[in-house]
Amino acid sequence: SEYTDFQTLAPDAVGAVRELSGIAAKAGIDKQLLELIKIRASQINGCAFCLQFHILQAERLGMAADKINLVAVWREAPPFSARYLAVLGLTGALSGF
Repeated sequence: SEYTDFQTLAPDAVGAVRELSGIAAKAGIDKQLLELIKIRASQINGCAFCLQFHILQAERLGMAADKINLVAVWREAPPFSARYLAVLGLTGALSGF
């Protein structure tokens, strides 16, 4: 699978991503917001495996389908609060996009 390939090719990166995710969760960041960040980063990075994984995670957390479906056009999407817009913008900036 793509994930197994990723783990094999970049085990340090897998560990770093998990650690960063854990730090964000411990900081009390809303789980749905974290998944939106991960969805947007996966779109920017062009990782279909990660994108599908985080969409499924967002659905499991009860995120509204319109939010999930509109992440790609987040600047124009009405369901996002100012907080979500700021975080999605920061995700793009940190990803170099």
